[in-house]
Amino acid sequence: MSLDTAETGPRPGRLTAHEARQRLEHARNSRLAQLQALKETDQSTDDHLVSAQTEAIQRVLTEIDEAFARVDDGSYGTCQGCSKPVPAERLEILPYTRHCVACQRRAAA
Repeated sequence: MSLDTAETGPRPGRLTAHEARQRLEHARNSRLAQLQALKETDQSTDDHLVSAQTEAIQRVLTEIDEAFARVDDGSYGTCQGCSKPVPAERLEILPYTRHCVACQRRAAA
């Protein structure tokens, strides 16, 4: 899925840059809230579970920042594996994804 520019206007099944940024902002704010909640727990900072959760959230925040860069350079919504559009449904669930489902499966294998 590529982004539509203001000049061409939105087309069905495509995100505008504004919509992509809104989804990414929501994802970022959710992860920041999760980090804050982890910091406020009474558990020890040596707790492996809290540490693993913190690292996972920080990785997602990095992926979100990279997705913002893709919005800016016009490559957001294009699979970095096969160069085909990422389905809108996938971007709705994972707005920061870099791959379509098929390429993600290959990368994880």
